Amino acid sequence: MRPGSGTAGSGAGYPARVKPAIDAHPLLCARTFVTRFPAPLGECPVPEWLHALHVDGAATPLARTEELRGAVRDLLRHGGYKPTGRGKPSSEYLVRAASEGGLPRINLAVDACNAVSLHSGLPISVVDLDRARGPLRIGIAGAGESYVFNASGQTIDIEGLLNLFDADGPCANAVKDAQRTKTHAGTRSTLSVVWGVVGHETQVERAVAWYRELLERAGAATAAD
Repeated sequence: MRPGSGTAGSGAGYPARVKPAIDAHPLLCARTFVTRFPAPLGECPVPEWLHALHVDGAATPLARTEELRGAVRDLLRHGGYKPTGRGKPSSEYLVRAASEGGLPRINLAVDACNAVSLHSGLPISVVDLDRARGPLRIGIAGAGESYVFNASGQTIDIEGLLNLFDADGPCANAVKDAQRTKTHAGTRSTLSVVWGVVGHETQVERAVAWYRELLERAGAATAAD
C-alpha cells in the first residue's frame, strides 16, 4: 500500500494544525501521519497477531540492514549529538530487547510502532496529539536543551539532536520521547514520526505503508501528510 493512498479504514485529510514544519537537513527523510483510534487506548485491545511481530526474525515485509543502522547514527550525529550507549537510537534498543525475551506490551499505538521500528531499523516517535500544542516543528535542539522522558523524572540531554517541537518545547526524538506527550490510557489520537534517512527512501516509504496497514487492521484510521 502506498502511504496516502488509503484503505477502507483510512482517515480523510491531515489536520493542518498538527502537520510539522521541517527544518532543512541534508540527511533527514522524515515521514509523519496521524492516527485516530475508535476508543481511548485503554479500551483498545491489542491483537495477538501484533504481539507476534515483536519477535526478532518474525516474517515481515521489512528487513533492517547494517548499512541503515550506520546511516541512522549518522543522522543523529549530524548536529553534534553522540548516539551511543544510553543515547543510541530507539530502534537499536528494540533489537536488543527483542533478543532478550521480547518487547514490553504497552498499548496499541506503541506496540504497532515498536513492531515496525524493530523490523525496519528506523526509529519512530509517537505522541499524544491532545498533549502536544501546535504549531509543531522538526529541527535540531539547541545548547543545553533537555526533557524528562519517563515517569520517574529521568532526563535526556538533547543538544544537537533532531527533535519534534511543540509550542512548549522539544517533545520527541529518535532516542527517547518526552514524558509529557506520551500516550496513555485516555489517548484518542496520535502523531507518528518515522525518522528516515536520505538514501533509504524506499525503506522509509515501505515502513510507513506497513505501519499504517497494521494500525488500520487493528481498527484505527490513519491520515498522512
